[in-house]
Amino acid sequence: MLRIGITSRALFNLSSSHSIFEKYGLEAYRKHQISNENIPLGEGQTFPLVKKLLNLNKLAEKDLVEVILLSRNSPDTGLRIFNSIEHHGLNIKKAAFCGGNSPHIYAKSFETHLFLSADLDDCRLSTLNGIPSARIMLTNKINNSDNLLRIAFDGDSVIFSDDSQLIFENYGLEAFNRNEKNLADEPLSKGPFQSFLEQLCILQQSFPREDCPLRIALVTARSAPSHERVIKTLRDWNIRIDESLFLQGIDKTAFLEDFLADIFFDDQFEICESAKHSVPTGQVINLNSRN
Repeated sequence: MLRIGITSRALFNLSSSHSIFEKYGLEAYRKHQISNENIPLGEGQTFPLVKKLLNLNKLAEKDLVEVILLSRNSPDTGLRIFNSIEHHGLNIKKAAFCGGNSPHIYAKSFETHLFLSADLDDCRLSTLNGIPSARIMLTNKINNSDNLLRIAFDGDSVIFSDDSQLIFENYGLEAFNRNEKNLADEPLSKGPFQSFLEQLCILQQSFPREDCPLRIALVTARSAPSHERVIKTLRDWNIRIDESLFLQGIDKTAFLEDFLADIFFDDQFEICESAKHSVPTGQVINLNSRN
């Protein structure tokens, strides 16, 4: 089963509540949440993603995905979160309300394959604890066009390690292409989100290939001749990617819009800042990255 841990700020729109906390402190926030606990929260950045993930269970008529709420709220203030989950009909049963502490500590205990949070520090701590993590870039952009779940990944420093990316950063494009061409038959090392991608591909196998409700895309700045090593690496890992876009460094935004991504994962802050206005975006936490 694919297990995803998600924070309340990533799942619901808590911008007004969070502003109260920042301006007036914890006690004002507590009173606000309790007085409004029967007023459902609006959809947050990852709400459509979670809804589509949980819908896979209905389509398969068996449990394939489990979403677990991990929250800094106390049980007292967290009641509004659970009431909102019930109101929106989300099948989320497990939760950890941590009373102001970072909820990342329970991501591993729940055996999650991915941790999503709007808090960068929580994501870094979760990554240090061995859980692939991404910071959700908060905007007003929410995609929910149909029931087909579409997930897009960057390549280097996300699916793959940053070994080749470092060659590009230190020695330039020519050295990067030369290295990739020379090592075309040698699989790339695994990156921080390789294990999550692998779990998604296992999940895909529960559906007929011609009618699968989950579609995966690789959206990378790579191009020929560095494409060959990528294709051979995925083949070596026995991982199927539905679409691969080799963009030679051009802006990814229009392509992500055309793909109708429900979420896009990239490690570069600047790229995430640009993409978040077009599709829901998660900044992958790579402990070796300078971002």
